[in-house]
Amino acid sequence: MPATKHTLVALVENKPGVLNRVASLFRRRGFNIESIAVGPCETPQLSRMTIVVDGATTMVEQVRKQLDKVIDVVRVSDITDEEIVARELALLKVKATSATRSEIIQIVDIFRANIVDVANDSVTVEVTGDEDKINSLTNLLRGFGIKEVARTGRIAMLRGGPGPIVPEAPANGRGRREPEREAPG
Repeated sequence: MPATKHTLVALVENKPGVLNRVASLFRRRGFNIESIAVGPCETPQLSRMTIVVDGATTMVEQVRKQLDKVIDVVRVSDITDEEIVARELALLKVKATSATRSEIIQIVDIFRANIVDVANDSVTVEVTGDEDKINSLTNLLRGFGIKEVARTGRIAMLRGGPGPIVPEAPANGRGRREPEREAPG
């Protein structure tokens, strides 16, 4: 099966060591995490991880199932084939002279990005959008000379619909749903 980028969203308990356990699971299976973004979510005790990984669907599904068994993971979903809203943020420090500054500003405006810092020899651009938008702006600004890049990686959630991916009332009362059991036989 061909490799493809998968977007996994995991709700995890907000405590030390969880990120390491999640990343180690991918490492043990030989996956390179393309990006991982972690932050608080709508439930105070939980954090939301958005993980982008390249791999065959069957292999990613195996890792997703193993990840679902990690004690600190409340729920994990592969939202790759779902209707999602996905964004990244990037900061780009671009070489600028008095002769090139106005051209850089015009390009930044076209992409609806913002200049967040100006120095004698550079401007720092903030851009938010999908991966293609950020790559396109980066490629255009590369001609001026990029001094530094910082990117968040993808964050994503399902469009409209049901809301959070965590059950409202976990079955075991600990903030974690009960694992699904197969019927005997």
